[in-house]
Amino acid sequence: MDKIVILDFGSQYTQLIGRRIRELGVYSEIVPGERVADADLLRDCVGIVLSGSPSSAWMEGAPSPDRSMLDAGLPILAICYGIQWLTIHAGGSVERRETREYGSMPVHLLPEARAEAAWSAFTEGLPERFVSWMSHGDSIVRPGDGWKTIGVSEAGVPAILVHATKPWIGLQFHPEVSHCEHGMEILSRFVFGVCAARRGWSMEAYLEEEARRIRAKVGSEPVLLLISGGVDSTVAGAFLLKTLNPEQVYLLYIDTGLMRKAENEEVMRNLSRLGARHLEAVDAEAQFLNALRGISDPEQKRHIIGDMFIKVQEEAVARLGIPEAFLAQGTLYTDLIESGKGVGNKAQVIKSHHNVRSPLIEKKRAEGRVIEPLDRLYKDEVRALGRVLGLPEEIVGRHPFPGPGLGVRILGDITKEKCDILREADSIYIDELRRRGLYDRIWQAFCVLLPVRSVGVAGDERAYKYVVALRAIQSEDGMTAKPYAFDAKDLFEISAAITNRVPQIGRVVYDVSSKPPATIEWE
Repeated sequence: MDKIVILDFGSQYTQLIGRRIRELGVYSEIVPGERVADADLLRDCVGIVLSGSPSSAWMEGAPSPDRSMLDAGLPILAICYGIQWLTIHAGGSVERRETREYGSMPVHLLPEARAEAAWSAFTEGLPERFVSWMSHGDSIVRPGDGWKTIGVSEAGVPAILVHATKPWIGLQFHPEVSHCEHGMEILSRFVFGVCAARRGWSMEAYLEEEARRIRAKVGSEPVLLLISGGVDSTVAGAFLLKTLNPEQVYLLYIDTGLMRKAENEEVMRNLSRLGARHLEAVDAEAQFLNALRGISDPEQKRHIIGDMFIKVQEEAVARLGIPEAFLAQGTLYTDLIESGKGVGNKAQVIKSHHNVRSPLIEKKRAEGRVIEPLDRLYKDEVRALGRVLGLPEEIVGRHPFPGPGLGVRILGDITKEKCDILREADSIYIDELRRRGLYDRIWQAFCVLLPVRSVGVAGDERAYKYVVALRAIQSEDGMTAKPYAFDAKDLFEISAAITNRVPQIGRVVYDVSSKPPATIEWE
C-alpha cells in the first residue's frame, strides 16, 4: 500500500503525525531522522515528512536528514524544526526570538497563497485566518533560496512556506495537534493533493500486521502478560489471546497495593471475560510498599515500581510453575516518547514510565524478550483496537489509569495510610462524576494527594489535614490536553463530598493546567 515516511528528529509529536496520517487511511512509517534512503524504505513511498525537534537547527551537531532522502524526488512536508533546517541549508536565516511562539497562535494566509496556481489546491478552502498550534523558540527570519512565504503568524513571522520548483511545503506550526484548526485538512491536502496517496490502512490492517509480527517472533513459546486491569493491558491481553494459541498466553495480575478502591475485584471480573486459560493474581502489597518506603523522588519511584513488577513476576513464575516466557506489556507510544524512547536518538526524557525505563525491563528488552503489541498506538487507537477485538464498552471506555497506580498520585513518600486516604477520595470523585453524568465527557479524572497539610476548622476546633488536588482533562490522544470546565456548582459540591466523607482531608483544589506545559499526571 502507499505510505508516507516520517523522519523523526525527536519531537514529542512525531508519532502523532503518523497517527493522523493513518486516520486518513494511509499507512505511515516513522524512521530515525538520519535514515538513509534505500529501496526498502522508498518502496511504495509517496511522500516524506520532516518532524519537529527539541534541538535548534542552527546548533552544531543538530540532527539532519540524509541527502539521499531530499534527493529522492518525493513531496516533502517539513514541520517546525524540519522547515527551519531546510531554511538554513538553503541559505536562509533562523534565529532565537525573545518571545516564544507557543500554544494557540493565529496564522494569516497572504494573498499570493491563492494567486499561484501551483499552490492553490493546497490552500483553497482554508480561511484567510485560522488558529494554529505552535511550539518553537526559534523562528525563520529570512526564507531560503527557492522558498516563498505564503502565510505568517500574528507577529508577521513566516508560518507557511512553499518551494518554487519542488513539491515541498514548510509549516512553522503543528497541524497534527488536535488544537490546530484545519490541521487535518492541511495534512489531507498534502497526503492526497500533493502526494496523490491512496487509502489502504485501517485498525483491522494494523491488527493483522502486528499479529503476523508477534507470531513470527514468539513462535510457540509462552507469553506472560503483566496485566493491571486498565484499558491498555486488558486490550493487550485480548490481542494476545486472539493472535496466539490461548494455551501459550499467561495473564498475571499483580496487586501492588497502589490500586484504586475495589480495583482488584473489577480487574479479575473483567479478565475472566477474555477467555484466558491461565489467569493468576498475586498479592504483593507489602513488597511494593516496603520497597517504596521513604522514597519521594518520582523518577526513583517509577524505577522501583518497574523493577518490583519484574521481581514479583519472577517469584510468581517460579512458585506457580509458569514456563520461561516472553514478557508482554500494554506499553503505548506515549509511554515510549515521554520516556525518551522515540524512534530516533534525539528524544528527551519527560518522565520515565515504569514499563519502559526500569533497569530490569530494559535488560529484558535488550535481550529481545519483551512483546509490546500496542507500542505504536495512542490511547484512543487502543480503544478502537479494543472495539475491533470485541471488548465491551465498559472496559474500553474506562478512564486511563497509570501502571504505577497511586504511586505517582501520592506526591512525596508513600504509605498505606496515604494510599487508603487517596483511594477513598478518588472513589468519591469518580462516583460523583458518574452520578452527575460527567464521566463520559471527561477523558481522564483523578485525585492527587499533595505532600502538604493545611490549617482548617472541624466543628469549633482547629484542624490540620491533607490537601487533595482534583484533575479532569479533555483530550483525544493524551499528547495534548486541556482542563475540563466544570460548572462551579459541581466543583463545590464534589469538594464538599470529599472533605465531609474523608476525615483526613481538609482542603480540595482543582488543577487548571493544560498539557503542555504540564503533563496529565503530576509525577
